[in-house]
Amino acid sequence: MERKQVISAFTQLGAVMQSLGKGNNFPGTSIGITEIEYSDLQRVINKQFQFNGWFTKESVQQSLLALGEWLETNELEKWLTNYKWNEHPKKVGIIMAGNIPLVGFHDLLCVVLSGHTAICKMSSDDKTLLPALVNVLYTFLPDLKNRIIISEGKIGEIEAVIATGSNNSMLYFEQYFGKYPHIFRKNRTSIAIIKGDETQDDFKALGEDIFSYFGLGCRNVSHLLVPENYEFSTFFQGIFEYSDVINHFKYGNNYDYNKTVYLMNQLPLLDNNFLLLRESDELHSPLAMVHYHTYKNQEELNQYLQLHEESIQVISGKDYVPFGLAQKPQLTDYADGVDTMEWLKNL
Repeated sequence: MERKQVISAFTQLGAVMQSLGKGNNFPGTSIGITEIEYSDLQRVINKQFQFNGWFTKESVQQSLLALGEWLETNELEKWLTNYKWNEHPKKVGIIMAGNIPLVGFHDLLCVVLSGHTAICKMSSDDKTLLPALVNVLYTFLPDLKNRIIISEGKIGEIEAVIATGSNNSMLYFEQYFGKYPHIFRKNRTSIAIIKGDETQDDFKALGEDIFSYFGLGCRNVSHLLVPENYEFSTFFQGIFEYSDVINHFKYGNNYDYNKTVYLMNQLPLLDNNFLLLRESDELHSPLAMVHYHTYKNQEELNQYLQLHEESIQVISGKDYVPFGLAQKPQLTDYADGVDTMEWLKNL
């Protein structure tokens, strides 16, 4: 099997994912699968909410569309220019998280396009969507059945591992997989830096960074750094169009719970009836809440960023990742800043 064959298979899958992500009806056999197979995938998308209440149809489609846009031949070839194809594949275990739909897809893509074999251990929160897409890949390139293995029970024999989980998972990862070459990822979150001259449109875009996937991703903004004496009225006006998020029962329950806890403890909050703002220098915030704290000058700002460098995934702002793009990474935006492809190349 050659890399160009694998690229071709993923490119075909990308067309399917983009069509599904846009909510299109069956576009015809030119997409490479039958109408029955396409309908089966649509049913898998529609059923995700039954398995995980956070995985709404809209969230799954958003993920499919964003990931599918990676899978263009030119984009893949450009990305892979500096990474060799491994002629002696290793068995690489991928322990996947389940916080947002298909969160482990990039790891799978890296492992397979580096020439290795991916042995995937699915999260119980996201256990059916990726296997359905992998079955489509098998249709496009049957030899991939030997390179992508979905583990039903224990992960089995591996020679290296990429594992993503909570901070509490690190002890488990070290205990069971520390002897292998590994990439271990724990909890991170993202922040936004407010300068004070942002417009409603800027904050509308920032709302995408806050509310996509209900704020469950490590690339979701959960903390704002704002100038001293900052007035939040423009911010609240800009994010108003995301107010429907409160109608999602799990998000709404988190909002009500956190609001009740903080009010009972007489802790000050800003509240627009669908998002809570609390002043705190703590990086991570509860769901349905965003922390903020003020800075006096660039030096204070830099000190905070340095202090939390190991826990920040994305910095969003005018001089950083533009508002609205935190949840739209490129192929080269490796999680935790670790070049997965370079690590795989050197196995």
